[in-house]
Amino acid sequence: MTIRFELLDHQHDRRSFQSGALQLDDWFKTRASQDQRRRIAQVYVALDEHGIVGFYSLSMFTISLDSLPASLARKLPRYSAIPAASIGRLARAERTQGTGIGGVLLNHAFRAILAAAESIAAYAILVDAKDEKAVRFYQARGFVALAAQPNRLFILAETVVSALAASSK
Repeated sequence: MTIRFELLDHQHDRRSFQSGALQLDDWFKTRASQDQRRRIAQVYVALDEHGIVGFYSLSMFTISLDSLPASLARKLPRYSAIPAASIGRLARAERTQGTGIGGVLLNHAFRAILAAAESIAAYAILVDAKDEKAVRFYQARGFVALAAQPNRLFILAETVVSALAASSK
């Protein structure tokens, strides 16, 4: 399967996209372009020869210092918030289940965040998992839940840099 990524625009037919997660599908079909126009989120679509196979959104974010594990927080400056990037929504088409497209989407998101982090600092990358299955997906890729919000997970940007470097060798 050959996948290409593009920023969402009016040419992408979102009407038939189905991930199996109604909230994600609804947002993608009805509000994604509005969020993008308003600069609330940047939305990327993954396409194959048949159409959209997945999407994800990115936004800047902050993490409160006191929400991080103490082992990390004590190594950081005493700012009230630490810069982060947020993968706000990520979904793959039902027709691609079992093909690994979720990991492909996440890796592309990582690369986009790290490219932006060359200009704008991001200490960590956050996700809000919609359910327990999504929590397991992210945890299998190195994300850790924040104690106060178990469905909000994070991974350090430096961890992603190291993992991507190791995988390209």
